[in-house]
Amino acid sequence: MHDDRLIVALDVPHAVAGLALAQQLGPAVNFYKIGLGLLTGGGLALAQELKGEHGKRIFLDMKLFDIGATVEAAVRGLAQFDLDFLTVHGDPHVVRAAKEGAAGSDLKILAVTILTSLDRQDLDDALITPGEIPDLVTTRAARAFEAGADGVIASPQEAARIRALSEADGRLIVTPGVRPAGTDLGDQKRIATPAQAVANGVDHIVVGRPIHKAPSPKAAAEAILAEMVSPQAQTPNT
Repeated sequence: MHDDRLIVALDVPHAVAGLALAQQLGPAVNFYKIGLGLLTGGGLALAQELKGEHGKRIFLDMKLFDIGATVEAAVRGLAQFDLDFLTVHGDPHVVRAAKEGAAGSDLKILAVTILTSLDRQDLDDALITPGEIPDLVTTRAARAFEAGADGVIASPQEAARIRALSEADGRLIVTPGVRPAGTDLGDQKRIATPAQAVANGVDHIVVGRPIHKAPSPKAAAEAILAEMVSPQAQTPNT
């Protein structure tokens, strides 16, 4: 039985390396994220291969942002690849357009609230409205759900607040910024352990470097999966 709550980010330079990592992980991992860094290295072809030939689930992390007509057209084109998740920015007009583009497919649209690599200073530099990040993330999540998003991307630190929203009923919370205790934080600033993320009501966690840079990626993935079913991960939402 696969535990699809763990999504492994294929943050590698090209499709050959991505396929090699997936083969290393084998049946332990059933869900993979392919982002912009891999897109020009054969990412879409890899997505099709992992999905069609290996039966894996695919999360395409494009973080689309544009005028509505362009987003709708882009999502309609991507929906033909029979993928599982696609990210867009959480602005309501973007979410509505993405849902139009995904109509008739099983593709779930996930709205990015505020990137987990950002803190308040970063938001100030970008002229984002004042306020504490947890408040802004929760508000953006609610507005994205109202616009039709199937789920949101948020840090594990905000997941419990989002899960408590009435608008979040039946919607997904997918969380990057998850780091097993003792691992390098990289460029993430708002983090939690896998167990904390699950306890906060997260549906899926996304982990990249702590797995693919580990001496044994498979052992690292299996340790995370074990932590996700540990007593520390118990949540009232299950």
